[in-house]
Amino acid sequence: MVAPLQQLLQNSVVWATFASWGTAQTVKVLLQVMRKRRFDFRWFVSAGGMPSAHAAGAAALAAGAGLLEGFDTVIFATALSFAIIIMFDAQGVRRAAGRQAAVLNKIADDIYAKGTVRENRLIELIGHTPVEVFAGAALGIGMAILFCLR
Repeated sequence: MVAPLQQLLQNSVVWATFASWGTAQTVKVLLQVMRKRRFDFRWFVSAGGMPSAHAAGAAALAAGAGLLEGFDTVIFATALSFAIIIMFDAQGVRRAAGRQAAVLNKIADDIYAKGTVRENRLIELIGHTPVEVFAGAALGIGMAILFCLR
């Protein structure tokens, strides 16, 4: 019998999922460094931006499950449903929340300019555009193919 930790370390779907997430986060940081000409470690753990790490990880999980277990299995259907929910949330609900944060920050700036209120700014970049989600999903599927078909 193989020990549970050894099984986990040999699980190519887990590796594909984490590699997808890590690659997406690294690409986001590199793009931010090029755009802002500075480095901020917090970018590694922040949400939003190109490509979507949420979509990358969820797509890698679903694609890996399909590649290894079959695309006609319950485990693939479950992983695919999970991926669709994650990607919809990333580009829908969270993106809308980011837009609302931007509006609230403008209101707070106006109030602060008049000297009446001092509040912390809300995080605006928490969601993704459809292109960012698509890029993340493509990255995740590519990683699943790389890790699961060797």
